[in-house]
Amino acid sequence: MASSLDLQEQEQLDQLKAFWNRWGNLLTWVVTLVLLAFAGYNGWNWWQRDQGQKASALHAELERAAQEGETDRVKVAWADLKARYARTAYAGQGALVAAKALIDKGLMSDAIEPLQWVAESATDEGLKAVARLRWSGVLLDQSKAQEALTVLDKARGLGFDALVDDRRGDALVALGQQDQAREAYKAAYKALPAELDYRRLVEAKLMALGVDPASLVPVPAKEGVKVGKAAVHRAAHRVAYSTEHMRDVA
Repeated sequence: MASSLDLQEQEQLDQLKAFWNRWGNLLTWVVTLVLLAFAGYNGWNWWQRDQGQKASALHAELERAAQEGETDRVKVAWADLKARYARTAYAGQGALVAAKALIDKGLMSDAIEPLQWVAESATDEGLKAVARLRWSGVLLDQSKAQEALTVLDKARGLGFDALVDDRRGDALVALGQQDQAREAYKAAYKALPAELDYRRLVEAKLMALGVDPASLVPVPAKEGVKVGKAAVHRAAHRVAYSTEHMRDVA
């Protein structure tokens, strides 16, 4: 009986050795790769958190400098934020803060660099659109209306088309292209929610060009054709958010 058990154990050992000889190296590599991947994942998360914390601190310093109107500190903080933490969300937000601080001090040319960086390098599409709207405003202040139109062309389709059309109208007026400006303002007026205060400004621009805004109001929909209130509120919220940014460069 004992010899029978010994033979069974020996047979199992032989099978285990044969299995290991065939698959042992592969299993070792698989386990090693899994452990390395797990370690890499944890290391990446730690690095991301560390970068975020440091970028947040530098962004806070940038905001303090902007609030205190110290443009030299603003420039230094923004340069550090871009150089060290360009891949974080704080870089794009910080660029807009820096640009606004510089614009408020009349340093239009200096403000273009951070705005251009956001427009071309930020990962957030909304920030790109806001940057291009502000960038175009700076160019208009510098009497560079044609360049402003070029900047605005790449802002279309990012969710802020109503404000893009309004700013295009401003550039076209500056170029003396009244007919094209009317069409741009009309498009902006139609796209903006009626309850939005910013629409009144576009209305005034239309009237200055001889357009009666009342003629642009659509005929009320027939009974049974309704627009979802939720969709209207979402659109109004989004345009209101973008309008707040537009006022910063108007």
